[in-house]
Amino acid sequence: MAEPILIDLPEELSSDRTMVRRYRTSDGAQLFEAVDESREHILPWMPWGPGHACVEDSEKLVRTFHAKWLLREDLPYGMFDKATGRFVGGTGLHRIDWNVRSFEIGYWVRKSAAGQGYVTESVRLLTRLAFESLKANRVFIRCATENLRSAAVAQRNGFIFEGCIRNSIIDADGKVHDVMMFSLIPEDWEALRVV
Repeated sequence: MAEPILIDLPEELSSDRTMVRRYRTSDGAQLFEAVDESREHILPWMPWGPGHACVEDSEKLVRTFHAKWLLREDLPYGMFDKATGRFVGGTGLHRIDWNVRSFEIGYWVRKSAAGQGYVTESVRLLTRLAFESLKANRVFIRCATENLRSAAVAQRNGFIFEGCIRNSIIDADGKVHDVMMFSLIPEDWEALRVV
């Protein structure tokens, strides 16, 4: 297996309507705008939301994302409307175990773009990247049991429900939640590709 830092990765992936791309310097303003618009929408599930108090906070995070992406420690991508270039949310491959080739797909979408299919398309793009380019042995999605919209994304993309992990995440208010776990392994991916 090649050292992760030597693995070439596409900086951009796209579908009919959605583009996911590596964060770039100066994306902080767009990220801040999306988080600021969506605080009540995302905060129950994204405890990092309060860390975006100003544009500079978001720009610092974008630059941290870029550094981690280069080192292959984390693979965060911004989610954009392909036609307009508008930033609609964040996604990426996280909690990477390069030895196992295991990747978590995470995602969030700004309130004004919710329910429009951007997340579903982004998950498809990243699932393909994980299995076809990174030779994944496992790709998984976790979400709080109360976050039914997030669970629906996993199900729409063919991820298999594995079960619940009790008391395993804390939200921005410090409340502990159970988590639903969904996954795909190579055999599942091959079956989905045939359909």
